[in-house]
Amino acid sequence: MDNPLLELTGLPPFSAIKPHHVEPAIDFILEKNRARINGLLQVTEYYTWTNLLGPLEEMEDQLNRAWSPVGHLNAVVNSDEWRRVYNACLPKLSAYATELGQNERLYQAFLSIAQGPEYQKLSIAQRKVIDNGLRDFRLSGVALDRDKKRRFKEIAERLSILSAKFSENVLDATDAWKKRIERREQLAGLPEHALDMARQAAQRDHMDGWLLNLEHPSYLAVMTYADDRALRAEMYEAYVTRASDSGPHAGRWDNTPVMEETLALRHEKANLLGFKHYAEYSLATKMAASPEQVVSFLSDLAQRSLAMAKTELEELRDFARRTDDLQDFESWDALYYSEKLRQHRYAISDEELKPYFPHNRVLDGLFSLVNRLYGLTVKERKDVDTWHVDARFFDIFDHQGALRGQFFLDLFARPHKRGGAWMDECIGRRRNTRGVQTPVAYLTCNFTPPLGSQPALLTQDEVLTLFHEFGHGLHHMLTKVDYLNVAGIAGVPWDAVELPSQFMENWCWQRDVIDMMSGHYQTGEPLPPTLFDRMTAAKNFQTGMQMLRQIEFALFDFRLHLEYDPARGSRIYDILAEVRDQVAVMNPPSFNRFPHSFSHIFAGGYAAGYYSYKWAEVLSSDAFAHFEENGVFDRDTGLRFLTTILEQGGSRDPMDLFVEFRGRPPQIDALLRHSGITAG
Repeated sequence: MDNPLLELTGLPPFSAIKPHHVEPAIDFILEKNRARINGLLQVTEYYTWTNLLGPLEEMEDQLNRAWSPVGHLNAVVNSDEWRRVYNACLPKLSAYATELGQNERLYQAFLSIAQGPEYQKLSIAQRKVIDNGLRDFRLSGVALDRDKKRRFKEIAERLSILSAKFSENVLDATDAWKKRIERREQLAGLPEHALDMARQAAQRDHMDGWLLNLEHPSYLAVMTYADDRALRAEMYEAYVTRASDSGPHAGRWDNTPVMEETLALRHEKANLLGFKHYAEYSLATKMAASPEQVVSFLSDLAQRSLAMAKTELEELRDFARRTDDLQDFESWDALYYSEKLRQHRYAISDEELKPYFPHNRVLDGLFSLVNRLYGLTVKERKDVDTWHVDARFFDIFDHQGALRGQFFLDLFARPHKRGGAWMDECIGRRRNTRGVQTPVAYLTCNFTPPLGSQPALLTQDEVLTLFHEFGHGLHHMLTKVDYLNVAGIAGVPWDAVELPSQFMENWCWQRDVIDMMSGHYQTGEPLPPTLFDRMTAAKNFQTGMQMLRQIEFALFDFRLHLEYDPARGSRIYDILAEVRDQVAVMNPPSFNRFPHSFSHIFAGGYAAGYYSYKWAEVLSSDAFAHFEENGVFDRDTGLRFLTTILEQGGSRDPMDLFVEFRGRPPQIDALLRHSGITAG
């Protein structure tokens, strides 16, 4: 069969992969895998790693490598045709995964290895693969009766379709809203780069004037700088009502039925397996021990932050009153006056900082940092097939010159590209008969693109985002575990997976790192000391409000899955209102439909798991505190973080790994100190 998805021995040949290749390739691989699994289970004596688990890993790898570029292309160059073939394969892949998870003969084969003499001879990583496999069989319903197995399979297939539909609705609603501006005075307050970006967007759509859209760089620029309050209000409403029953496109891509059905099916799925609710099911694969522990953790953190956040909001409202006599402070005023207050208080703004952070200079500084910490060298390769002219490719070598990992980098926002920033797996590490398979990552962001001949200039938040995603990438690429299911981020509990990413953000505030990654795009001058001092002084500006915002998301997500009652329905906005009463200092307007675009929990892996960001931030802050104690560039500390955290993947319990690195369990003090919150 002449199909590039069936001939993958190296990197995906993106220019050769077309939508019509997808279904035939997936159908072929699934049929072949089913036949081979049946053959493997014909063994009559006893099962071993060699005659069962090794071949299973090989089959999983082939399927992953065929599907990975398909999912990626659907996200970064979305079209009707890519969407059609992607959605056509989702139920097939879900059905296959459920069949494997409910295959009693396969489960018994795993069990026989776990209970047999070979188990103790296997490596720690191999035993972890088996232990996780047995857990996942149970979580896939292997012990259910026939009717419940069938229902579980139906639910899994439907949930995969609903997840994709949620994401599509958000993307379509985001792409649909545009506003043409004919007079420059309507955009008063916007910095020159934002005007250039809007003009470039208009030219792209063959228009005169300026064009605003809901891509993050455009939206954020208006909300932060536009003096026209009515324009801010209009754009705010369009953004927070995406894919909902409200706003300028009310009902057109409404995610309400998707959300309702998703929550109902998740609850039913958890009940089928004997869990009281989906929150309990979610924690079966996480560090947190119980729902009560999660709620208590978030509530405690909220309580510690509440007084500071209330003070910050009152200061902001007072500033708006004194500055513009604004008496009716609204959500679309928050970013605008926050930026003005930050400038007033610290004499610093993103517009002043951005010229010092051209994207290539930031990348060079990031690569210099990992060289200094871990002895790694990152080199770009130009001869690699990609999906877009913006996409780039890099190799990572260790201090001995050995290739450790590779990654694709796609930094800039554009139409038909999913919003947000993420790291995903292209190829996972595993050892096979040909040697070690090099892990490959996708690192995807949605930054402001270059404007004309000017390079892309990154905001402080964009620099932090780049470091964050690169931290995920290092976790995937630097693993030394040779087994696919526990290599890199695979098998890592979701509430520990943010540790390496959030850890990397700390370096963005170090003077030496700033020197490595800053240089004025016109003169090459590094960030002046006065600007650095003002930037670091403003580091914890409104940190209490930001902390509570994340806790609001996390508590809402967790309670949504913890308290679901089929007799009462999802109660999405009732629960959100209760959470806001508890932890929010400012409530948004009634038309706000934030949950309708909350892709993390409805179209990502964070359902009853968004708390992971704060949970892992305790770990990451405490890990960085160890560097502060020993010297932030101490090579021994860096190598210990490399060997205990980054290289171990999911092969061992994350708490054991953290204690091995830190010398003790994690403490919350460093997070509070780094956030400027007084411990209490």
